[in-house]
Amino acid sequence: MKYTLIYAVIICSSLLSCKEATKTKQDVVETNLVKEANPSLIPISWVNNRVEKAKKRLDNSEAGKVVWDAMEAMGGLNKWYSNGYLSFRFNYQPLDGSEPRDTYQTIDTWSNKARHRSVTDSTAIYGWDGKNAWVTAKDSATFKYNLRFWALTPLYLAAQPLVLDGEGVNLELLPQINYKDKPQDVVKVTFESGTGDAPDDYYILYFDAKTHLLSALRYIVSYPGYFPNGGNNPEKFMELVSSTTVEGINFPLKFNTYWSTDDGQPKGEAITTIELSDIEFKNTLEEGFFERPDGGKVLEGL
Repeated sequence: MKYTLIYAVIICSSLLSCKEATKTKQDVVETNLVKEANPSLIPISWVNNRVEKAKKRLDNSEAGKVVWDAMEAMGGLNKWYSNGYLSFRFNYQPLDGSEPRDTYQTIDTWSNKARHRSVTDSTAIYGWDGKNAWVTAKDSATFKYNLRFWALTPLYLAAQPLVLDGEGVNLELLPQINYKDKPQDVVKVTFESGTGDAPDDYYILYFDAKTHLLSALRYIVSYPGYFPNGGNNPEKFMELVSSTTVEGINFPLKFNTYWSTDDGQPKGEAITTIELSDIEFKNTLEEGFFERPDGGKVLEGL
């Protein structure tokens, strides 16, 4: 998934001078603020500025307008960036009996840092500090999956399309289709070369044409840690089964994942179930919460 992508594109859009030749004094102050900011303390003017830039960028294309409408239907970027730190349990359950991914996690939605805690062992934690993935666990068998990949993957599933507000994201409007007898606006998401760890990933998002909420998505994984010689897994289809609203933001509660047919429908029986629970926003965290703890190990490579 696009976990480091999110960090890259959001930070780039956040730092107001990324693509500008000059900076005002206020720009410099605000740029310094975001590096260590508590989301609940970020000035509303700063949030509004970021959201206005995202809207201007999305308004440049028909696909972007569809995505903006979906963001608004989900609760909107203003609320997303003003609510504070996001916390939830993410339980990814492969139905073939292979290793589940089940953690409590807390995300800084502003800078996309993450910290996960094992559901079964509160001393086993891993995270993404904005530059490196890290882990603290009793032994290497505690987490039997790629922690760098999974550090931000849950956010990228739980928060579609709010995570698409930054640079490096390309949107293409595809023909409208029917899914479960309802018309769907369809947007394909690709990424510019050099964006994140796996720029060859893509997503195809289905938005209910009436409510503008996400109904389903198709995607591939091309993460080099899994595919060091290039390539990707076959396309998968994720249907959103249920959802809830927490502090004004609509979140999925359950996804079922299938292999995808050639015409973009689920094929056969579900291969994975994903459940989200314990969803809440937090105003404060202890200092250094996302940093690697003493004794923690930096995870090198992909």
